[in-house]
Amino acid sequence: MRKPVVAANWKMNVTVAEAVAYYESFRIEVENISGVDIILAPAFTAIPKLSELLGGSQKVRLAAQNFYFERSGAFTGEISAMMLRELYVRYVIIGHSERRQIFGETDELINKKVKAALASELKPIFCIGETLAEREAGKEEEVLERQIREGLKGVSDRDICDVTIAYEPVWAIGTGVNATPDQAQSAHRHVRGVLASLYSSGMAEKLRIQYGGSVKPSNARELMSQPDIDGALVGGASLDPRNFAEIVKAALKCRDCK
Repeated sequence: MRKPVVAANWKMNVTVAEAVAYYESFRIEVENISGVDIILAPAFTAIPKLSELLGGSQKVRLAAQNFYFERSGAFTGEISAMMLRELYVRYVIIGHSERRQIFGETDELINKKVKAALASELKPIFCIGETLAEREAGKEEEVLERQIREGLKGVSDRDICDVTIAYEPVWAIGTGVNATPDQAQSAHRHVRGVLASLYSSGMAEKLRIQYGGSVKPSNARELMSQPDIDGALVGGASLDPRNFAEIVKAALKCRDCK
């Protein structure tokens, strides 16, 4: 059985003071929960304080929302994997649709980040997803396969075990419109099939694939109860600690019903 993984992507929200208040509330909500990997991805400014509060917690782990693939150098405004590791960051989100769409990140750049993260013992949350135009043109499977093959190029059988895939249809992110459970399951099944062709069917069955795109407490359980959906990458709904805790609890219930 694949362990569910639920990650909160706060994006460019939540100050340091707000992050402290959030964690104090969230900690109480999930103190009796086990069996779900819980990840918080704050803005860079809040990482040091949250790292201090977590104090090596095995229940809640930290992720960064981005990083650069070089170890150091003249890269103004960027941050390296080793800088994140020093703050006990364990995961990093790579290839989020906003990085692709707004900041022009290519499959080639994303692949460099995936490999650099793995080389530095950071676990990538590797994001893929099609736009509305691509879905309406019937190209969603083609797009997902290209993103997977290019983004994971050169990633070994050993290293792929540390990668979480996040399927996030671009048309459902921040729009209030989410994929139906059947649409999400179909995409996840296709992703697992592509992974099986790159590695093996046994390996593909072990890898975790999250759904991201307007996940909220009201739809989380129905989405995560699908056989190939192993958790959620949560944006707007994760900004409320109680809402995010409800999504974590839904993941636990779905794990027990599969």
